[in-house]
Amino acid sequence: MSKTAPLTGDLQGTKPRQGPLVLIAALVTVVLWASAFIGIRGAGPHFDPGALALLRMAVGSLVLAVIAVRHGIRLPARRHWWLVAVWGVGWFCVYNLALNAAERTLDAGTAAMVVNLAPLMVVVFSGLFLREGFPKPLIIGAPIAFLGVVLIGMNSQAAEGEGPDLTGLLLALLAAVMYAGCTLLQKHLLSAGSDATTLTWLGAMAGTVALLPWTGSLIGALQSAPLGSTLWVVYLGIFPTAIAFTTWAYVLQRSTAGQTSATTYVVPAVAILMSWAILGEVPTPLMFLGGALCLLGVLVTRLRWGRRG
Repeated sequence: MSKTAPLTGDLQGTKPRQGPLVLIAALVTVVLWASAFIGIRGAGPHFDPGALALLRMAVGSLVLAVIAVRHGIRLPARRHWWLVAVWGVGWFCVYNLALNAAERTLDAGTAAMVVNLAPLMVVVFSGLFLREGFPKPLIIGAPIAFLGVVLIGMNSQAAEGEGPDLTGLLLALLAAVMYAGCTLLQKHLLSAGSDATTLTWLGAMAGTVALLPWTGSLIGALQSAPLGSTLWVVYLGIFPTAIAFTTWAYVLQRSTAGQTSATTYVVPAVAILMSWAILGEVPTPLMFLGGALCLLGVLVTRLRWGRRG
């Protein structure tokens, strides 16, 4: 496991390429991001959205700094520094705040349903603005996977027995917009030659700085929260943040933005299985069907039907 450099190596001037390491990195990203739902649930009752995001990003930035130093820090071109700052604040600050706040008023299924509009947005806008085109597998597979998320969301709403909160819906929609916009911006920066590891670390640092106004709230939460909840936030910083965003950048650098974002439709299906195994939350038949559609849709996006379109 000492060969970390190839996982985040520069591919400047080369076309995105796929291979076993790309699939492994995508799997790591999906599993760790799915586990974040468990972690947020464990820490959420004792940390407000800002405090949770700040501690998570502080831990994540520290681990990313170690990864970046080991890999070798290669700063992006000076003209891109402001874009890196915008990307980092949007992805690691605004997105986290919006999602954490949305999950305080929405059930997990509804939040996931709204946030997962983002991969569809990425498919459309990457085809229009990044000139990735509209490959038939992606156009067919992404809506199938999103239908699976919708079924999971419908089941969660039925279980709660209440209509979704408007504020929560708007916050989840903001998270989706941040997700989509930041994925496209990150792909642009990577295509312009930015080093994936350094970019992720700098973006995390920018997001952490933007979250500093919640320092007082975090200090109060650390004094009152049980150790288990605090350890969940530390877990979120190390694994779903530092490690998963590193593997995400690795995949995004070697795949199209549309295909990479569509792969995250596996996250709800994996989250269902994790909730069943860890929290004892038995999925309903509708949730199983939704999870199966998520997996089927992502499988379709990975097919090769030729290069037309």
